[in-house]
Order: sequence, then C-alpha cells, then structure tokens
Amino acid sequence: MSKLSLDRILQSQGFGTRKYCRALIEDGEVAVNGVVQDNYKTVVDTESLVLTVFDEEWRYREHVYIALYKPANYECSRKPSHHPGVLTLLPEQFTWREVQPVGRLDHDTTGMLLMSDDGPFIHAQSSPKRHVPKVYQATTAEPVTDALVAQLLGGVQLHDEPAPLAALVCEKKGEHQLEIVLEQGKYHQVKRMLAAAGNHCSALHRSAIGGLQLASLGLQEGEWCYLDDAQLALLAG
Repeated sequence: MSKLSLDRILQSQGFGTRKYCRALIEDGEVAVNGVVQDNYKTVVDTESLVLTVFDEEWRYREHVYIALYKPANYECSRKPSHHPGVLTLLPEQFTWREVQPVGRLDHDTTGMLLMSDDGPFIHAQSSPKRHVPKVYQATTAEPVTDALVAQLLGGVQLHDEPAPLAALVCEKKGEHQLEIVLEQGKYHQVKRMLAAAGNHCSALHRSAIGGLQLASLGLQEGEWCYLDDAQLALLAG
C-alpha cells in the first residue's frame, strides 16, 4: 500500500473528478477510519483504510475483483445497444473506476460474470492460453441423447475453426438438460457446438469458472460480491 492525498484516494475509488472529490471533503462528507476530514490535502495511509462517504463505508481497494450473477437481457458492454449494460447493476463508483467484464456472456445467458479494473488480471483471465474450465448448464430444444453427448465429447466442426472443438466434460442432467465444461472460450461456443451436433440451445447458464462455483457465493440474479484472495485462487481451476 502507499500514502496518498485524500482527494486522490477518493478519485481512485471512483467517487468522481478530483474537483468533485475535493468539494466532498471540504463539505464534511468524508470520514477516514471514522474521523471526519475537511482538508483534501491530508495524506492518508491506504493500508486498512476505511472511507465513509455520505454515511456509507467503503474499504480502500487498489483494484476490485467482482463476481456478478448476470441476469438475462443484459449486455456485457460499456456501450450496450439493445439491452441495459451489466454496469447498471453495480454502484456508480465502478463505472468511474472503469470496471469492465472479464470476457463476455451473451445478453440472454445467465450466470457468473467476473468484472475488474485490473488490466493484467483481465488479460490473464481472458487469455485462451490459460485453459481455465468454465461450466455451463444448457437447456436444449430437442431431447438429449447419448449420441449428442458422444458428439460433443468427440468434437464438432464449427465454421471458421481450423479443427473440431470438443467439450472437456459433457453430462446429461435431464431430458433437455446438459452440463458442459469448456476450456476454449470461443464466440458463442456452446450454442454453436449444439447447433453443429443437430440440436439447439434454448437457455444457457454459467455456473462455475475454474474451481469457483457461483452457488458458493450466495448471490441472487443481479447481485454481486467482491472476491477475496482465496476465491481468486480458485479461478485457476
């Protein structure tokens, strides 16, 4: 951690422009570890720092790592075109911090979506070289057959792909339900693989990334939480 002036700290945490942050401090709207401050030049140690802004507590975080339970009909884009963006589900401070999705889920896909303002983390998690398994629950239009499961495990050829793509794991969970584990992370991969195998994906849900299970986070659709170091370590699979 480091020592920074209070206005810089507020700006880094997404509370607005430097000018606005200074005004907040001068108006007595900011407390540091429970003590109200009115001098924006005050230098503060960020170690174990807890800010109170408008009577709401915020722990200082150099970067934020978030898991969102994405509902359907939200776009994973900072400039959505047809549906609300997932950033509208987060506090405004995260928009100022330039938090962005780690990879994408289609607008109609639900489940775990990672978000962060840490560029190297986003790049590392998005890299196809990491082969992080992602677990999906797919609802199919046609009944799931043993032949379909065998096709997905054996590999199906997708348009513009040089070689067939195969599921790491594929298990029938119901007459129209499949659990599919993928490592590649290609565009619309689950839907395209099911189509190539002669079926259709009518609903899709991502339930896990690496060893981190969405169910373990206790979130409802539209809710989010910070990820701690132990949870981040699970993302490696």
